[in-house]
Amino acid sequence: MTGETVLIAEDDAGIRTVLARALSRQGYHVQATSVASALWRWISEGDGDVVITDVALPDENGLDLLPRIRTLRPDLPIIVMSAQNTLLTAVRATERGAFEYLPKPFDLGNLLAAVQRSLSQRSRRAAAGTAPVIGEEQLPIIGRSPAMQEIYRIIARLTPTDLTVLIAGESGTGKELVARALHDFGKRRNGPFVAVNMAAIPRELIESELFGHEKGSFTGAAARRAGRFEQASGGTLFLDEIGDMPLEAQTRLLRVLQHGEFVPVGGVNPIRANVRIVAASHRDLRQMVGQGLFREDLFYRLNVVPLRLPALRERREDIPALVQHFLARAQAEGLPLKTLSAEAMAQLKAYPWPGNVRELENLVRRLAVLYAEDEIGEAVVAAELQPARSPGPSGTVEPGTEDSLGGVVDRYLQRYFDRQDGGLPPPGVYDRVLREIERPLIAKALAATRGNQLKAADILGLNRNTLRKKIRDLDIQVVRGP
Repeated sequence: MTGETVLIAEDDAGIRTVLARALSRQGYHVQATSVASALWRWISEGDGDVVITDVALPDENGLDLLPRIRTLRPDLPIIVMSAQNTLLTAVRATERGAFEYLPKPFDLGNLLAAVQRSLSQRSRRAAAGTAPVIGEEQLPIIGRSPAMQEIYRIIARLTPTDLTVLIAGESGTGKELVARALHDFGKRRNGPFVAVNMAAIPRELIESELFGHEKGSFTGAAARRAGRFEQASGGTLFLDEIGDMPLEAQTRLLRVLQHGEFVPVGGVNPIRANVRIVAASHRDLRQMVGQGLFREDLFYRLNVVPLRLPALRERREDIPALVQHFLARAQAEGLPLKTLSAEAMAQLKAYPWPGNVRELENLVRRLAVLYAEDEIGEAVVAAELQPARSPGPSGTVEPGTEDSLGGVVDRYLQRYFDRQDGGLPPPGVYDRVLREIERPLIAKALAATRGNQLKAADILGLNRNTLRKKIRDLDIQVVRGP
């Protein structure tokens, strides 16, 4: 018999009974109630060695009890349960002093193990800082699937720390969103969040970009420039696509992480690196280490806390919530309000989503813009999800097909000339048509390379300076990463 007393506050009589029986079989004394007021009375009277409480109690939110319990009895461990399976709930429970957070439905064995751990570590005082005021609608990550619940729990445990985090996941899974959540809910939330896409920086400029440079340190350095490490001082530096970092730059980064300071290019005096590092990559860094493409010592410096984001096809139950979120965002930006039929939603849930959440967001925006129906049906979604026509042997769409680029342009030009009422278009049609094709082509190339202008220029077969001029002339917004 253990002899310790467990206090339970749970409105659901069935869950309350199951918990009481399981704990009693383990030798614990159990006091169970359905209301927060009775739980608070027991705690005030000095009863209990560990508390298990739900968030949704009929007379008070269980989270609101936590700071009062921590003030009155700081050594009393609290285990929080909730069916409100959001990142915000997990973070608030942790920041307000919960020993453990368990989303419902939970495994009974996990709860019993948490009770045992809490009692064995009872002298450990939990950090109970003030939670940031963030409303449910401002949550940076959408989804309540089991896969996302595990992500929320890890984020919640990391918020009081400055540990380095390495985020792995396919492109489009939301690695930068998780990095921002680690910052926004962490103790550096009042400092800057600086994101750097390593794949978008030319090799010769990486050191200057990260560590800055002094005036005159190289040709074109007309003034001193603070690097990203200096810009992120007191906050978080997010190194996205770290797997694309050249080996020589990896060596310099490792030195900074080892010694905690850096010297700008052309500088002499070291600057203290007061940043939390969060790195991310869609590549398998362990495999790259084995291939000699990524430094093993740097990998272990970054991989203090590994965090793998699930692909969208691994959490299909989150698709309706994501769709609703993106539709609401589109409406807030002035697009028409749309809904999806149940059959259309089933189509989305059956699709494999190679582009993950980013692909889903782009599809939802397309549906909101291109279709007049208030409710988008199955046929529309099925048509949008059809794979593109197979390319010919040379990598181009067969010119004779109706959906070839030439066919589309021909139909567009025919309608354009037909609208002239027998007359001719105004002068300059050649440049106008080229501009209509050029802009989306360059934008697509930049999106495919995540804003890397060198790679985009190579794909397009353009000189980089020519590409830069076209980006400026066509007013194309370059978005880098994630």
